[in-house]
Amino acid sequence: MKRIAIQGIEGSFHDVAAHQYFDNEEIELICCSSFEEVFDTLRTDPTAIGMIAIENTIAGSLLHNYELMREARVTIVGEHKLRIKHSLLCLPDDDWEQLHEVHSHPVALMQCRDFLSRHPQLKVVEASDTAGAARAVAEGLMHGHAAIGSKHLAELYGLKVLEEGIETNKHNFTRFLVFSPPSRANLLRNILQADKASIVFSLPHEEGSLSQVLSVLSFYKLNLTKIQSLPIIGHEWEYLFYVDVLFNDYTRYSQGIDAIRPLTSQLNILGEYRHGRESI
Repeated sequence: MKRIAIQGIEGSFHDVAAHQYFDNEEIELICCSSFEEVFDTLRTDPTAIGMIAIENTIAGSLLHNYELMREARVTIVGEHKLRIKHSLLCLPDDDWEQLHEVHSHPVALMQCRDFLSRHPQLKVVEASDTAGAARAVAEGLMHGHAAIGSKHLAELYGLKVLEEGIETNKHNFTRFLVFSPPSRANLLRNILQADKASIVFSLPHEEGSLSQVLSVLSFYKLNLTKIQSLPIIGHEWEYLFYVDVLFNDYTRYSQGIDAIRPLTSQLNILGEYRHGRESI
């Protein structure tokens, strides 16, 4: 059995992503109240595996999670892209006539903005997470209150799905990263199937330093799928660059990394893994 540390509770999108990624495997969720707690769990329990959201196609990157991952010195072993589908959930004997308030995470509320604008009678209340909002409605027998979240929450907490597919953008995906302590990484991935890598590097404060690195990556046919810069605290106007690359030749990828290393002040490989396909 694999023990997976996630942010959130049962029924959250992290829960859904974990069960999809580890399909046909027996898993035990370690539910954490924050992303920091996920990494603390891995520090104290070397048998645990972590899974966190890293970016959303609408809301963008979760910048703090990049720093948490780098500081924890974990190794990325996989990724999963989950289609985010939101539903309106309420108590079984409630209906539209009774509803006057809706609860959910701020990002989920933003993602359902058009739907909510069509129902101005619903007072919008922010909650810490989607699953927690649904559980609060169910356990508190909060008549007249609804929650926005995954339809799986209805079965889990005994709620009714009043309306499905209420998200504004139907191409709403969240990308999750799966990671472990370095000592367990090879047990959780097949490096021979790796076609994607996540790296982080800093550069000397010199003109053209970033363009040189990008030119080398292009020369070695490495497909840059993401670049994210974050400031280095205490070093004004200097940055860490988090980069994802796709490749179809591991040897050529390794040569590319060796070629850019002398151009950087420091470079770390966060993980080499099989890229995740979008779930429907």
